[in-house]
Formats: sequence, C-alpha cells, structure tokens
Amino acid sequence: MKEFNALKVKNDIVEWIQKWFSENGSSCNAVVGISGGKDSSVVAALCVEALGKDRVIGVLMPNGIQSDIDMALKLVKHLDIKYMTLNIKEAYDAIIKQVEENISDIKAQTTTNLPARIRMTSLYAVSQSLNGRVANTCNLSEDWVGYATRYGDAAGDFSPLSSLTVNEVKQIGTVLNLPSELVEKVPIDGLCGKTDEDNLGFSYDTLDKYIRTGVCENQKIKQKIDIMQEKNKFKLELMPSFKY
Repeated sequence: MKEFNALKVKNDIVEWIQKWFSENGSSCNAVVGISGGKDSSVVAALCVEALGKDRVIGVLMPNGIQSDIDMALKLVKHLDIKYMTLNIKEAYDAIIKQVEENISDIKAQTTTNLPARIRMTSLYAVSQSLNGRVANTCNLSEDWVGYATRYGDAAGDFSPLSSLTVNEVKQIGTVLNLPSELVEKVPIDGLCGKTDEDNLGFSYDTLDKYIRTGVCENQKIKQKIDIMQEKNKFKLELMPSFKY
C-alpha cells in the first residue's frame, strides 16, 4: 500500500481549494457546517489555510440541545473564524408535525435524515446571503458505505476530503495542529447515542484497510461492506435522467 504523506496531501488540498475558489468565486467565502467532529474541523482548518480566516464562516446547527456543542465552539475559537449558531429544532419540529398530520407511520429513517437535510438548507441560506460556497465535509470511508444523507451532509459545492479515509483525515488534522480531542473525537450519530462504528458493525480501521488494500480478514464483515457499498452507490452518482 502506498505510504500516506499527510503533509504533502494537506498542501495539495490547500492548493486545490485555492484553485477551485479562483475559478468558482475568487472573492467568495467558504461556509462550513461545524459539528465539532474531525471532518468539519479539518475542512474548516484547510479552508483557513487556503483562504485566510476572514473568508471562512462556521455555522453551528444544533437540533435543540447538543451535548457536545462545546467541541464545535472549541474549533471556531481555535481557528478564530466568524461563526453563527442556527438552532434547527423549530424547523425540524414543524416539518415532523406537518408530516405526522398526513402520514400515520413515519419511518425511523425519516427522522434520522431530516436534520441533515435541514442543516444543508440552512448552510445554503447562509451561503447565498454572505457570498459563500458550501463545503462538503464527507470522507471516503463514510461515502463508501453510504454513511451520509443524500441532499444533506452529502451535498455541497466543493469537497476537500472525499478521497481520504477516516485514518487519513485524522493524519491531516494532526498536521494542521488541530486539538487532539477534535481529531480523535469518537463520532456518534446524535440520536441514540451509539457511535458510528456501533451502527456500522465494524471499525473504521477495518474499513479503511479494506478500501486501500482490498484486504478484509473477516469474510462476514467484507460481505457486509460490499453490500453496503453496492446499495449506496447511487448517493455518489448524478441523478438518472431521461435522455431525449
């Protein structure tokens, strides 16, 4: 497996962000949804290095009370970037109420994915009002198994991390001198309190190794990963359209 040079890749991403903005809005700001996890932290830090802190806007979007919002605040203060907090609870509750009045049995996946889609709507509202471009914060590992919400966190205008695994993102975060508690923060789903790895049924180390080497010693996990990737490929593809 090719050795990962975190410093070189970090510099390459910074250069790529600069080039992308020069071609897609040379005076625009980067708008980043800040959760306090490694992905949004690394993306925000990369944008600061590429564009300068005055052109990066962080948006915190709790759904009511967010138990770990202190981590998001730690990140924006560490980077010294402008930020705002948009609480999505009223919007979420209002939509759920309207849906419940028309559908008696709301699927659990609906309540799981709706916050992510409201957050992306909020990011674009901020972006359009503040001359911005919305950063996508997904990484390769999560995209590989569909651990992202289509038209929610899977959306955006530019994507710095979509070719990097979780382990590689962490290495980039270390090179960027981000606080270790942000880089190593265990991701949770924000709903039932389970970690991402609990929900997936395997570790990111196992997934990352399989992505980069094609090796997975546990055949049941290998099969599970393959099935998840096949089922979720559509999330990474353009919408099918009829060709006239």
